[in-house]
Amino acid sequence: MTKEARFIRADRFQTRWDFIDLEALLPSDHRVRIVMSFVDSLDLSGLYDAIKSREGEAGRPPPDPAVLLALWLYATIEGVGSARQLDRLAQRDLAYRWIAGGVPLNYHGLSDFRVAHVEVLDRLLTESVTALIAEGVVSLAEIAVDGTKVRANASRESFKTGDKLAQIGAAVEQQLTALKAEIGADPEASSRRKRAAQERAAREVKERAERARAALDHVRAEREQRAKRHSKDEAKKSEPKASLSDPEARNMRFPDGAISPAYNAQIAVTPNEGIIVSLEMTDRRNDAGLAVPMVNDVVRRYGQAPETLLVDTHYATSEDIAALAEHAAGPVKVFAPIPTERDDVTPGTLANRLRKRAREPESVKEWRSRMATQDGKEVYRLRKLIERINANLKNHGFGFFPVRGLIKAKAFALLHALANNLMAAHRLRTKVA
Repeated sequence: MTKEARFIRADRFQTRWDFIDLEALLPSDHRVRIVMSFVDSLDLSGLYDAIKSREGEAGRPPPDPAVLLALWLYATIEGVGSARQLDRLAQRDLAYRWIAGGVPLNYHGLSDFRVAHVEVLDRLLTESVTALIAEGVVSLAEIAVDGTKVRANASRESFKTGDKLAQIGAAVEQQLTALKAEIGADPEASSRRKRAAQERAAREVKERAERARAALDHVRAEREQRAKRHSKDEAKKSEPKASLSDPEARNMRFPDGAISPAYNAQIAVTPNEGIIVSLEMTDRRNDAGLAVPMVNDVVRRYGQAPETLLVDTHYATSEDIAALAEHAAGPVKVFAPIPTERDDVTPGTLANRLRKRAREPESVKEWRSRMATQDGKEVYRLRKLIERINANLKNHGFGFFPVRGLIKAKAFALLHALANNLMAAHRLRTKVA
């Protein structure tokens, strides 16, 4: 006779005390330890100075800024961009729990921290790269610069014309006046609270409409400037619009042909090592004329200009090439393809083109000669390595901004730059060792 099987059944109603040793459970070679080691090496005094809670005074202490920064850096490396998801991982995942170390968290605090310290994050990028330069891991002699478009947190339907924005502003103003009158006359507290919430919501819509109208004025001013040189092209364009959701975002054309609200991130890297040395956020639809500002930003950060600058076609204009050759921080050689020109032109057009070439500065003539040689083309080949950096960033969540506004978008981008650099630096140090 077969006896009944004997086994241990699950008892989910029994109260238990679990003793967890996070340090022992986490493997010694886990890459989250690299992140924490990087954060421990940074000067975070700016984050600690911003804490309002002080010893001997009232106020609940906030979470350690080093923990919050490490959580976001590791989440960025893992491709996690949601504050709610990060909050859940900090409660369930071993690596995130090891970083948190029992510090109480919530997604509101995580979300606010990510965008509240753009100046500190910008300084940390500079200081971390400066440390790598001092170690001899990277050099600023050769820098590649490129722009990559990142989708904004807005829809194309949110873009309104100036007349539509004025109508929305007037309608909201009437709604606010009526709500204020109702709040003063209504004796019931619950109704007053409800109407106060409605008033806040209407006030926020009004503020967004005002920011959108200011952004629209900026777009119109840009169009007026372009119309002086390209009047026919500007006349063909429709009436300018601004987004009610994210007024600073612009409609941009992506490589796949799609047109979406976006920002244009300008990234400067050391192509061989893959270290991001500078990052700026713009609302520019194209990159032409941004070579000098990017070199100036490198000089601001590190006190020196690169010897060579690798950029795409049209990124550096003739004026940029001439200005960089005489830069105050040192001459910069530009390596960029010569734009193709039509061959089927009239003799008069060809003669006019040659006359313009003859009047070009010597630095521009040297650039043309340099890019016509095989050596110049070989140097320029390094620029393609920046596309690897862009692809890596996009694969880790840099293809979409979950935040709104140029400043918040820059804070989000700086976190990606720091995460990229700490892993690249670890790879370079390991290779040297």
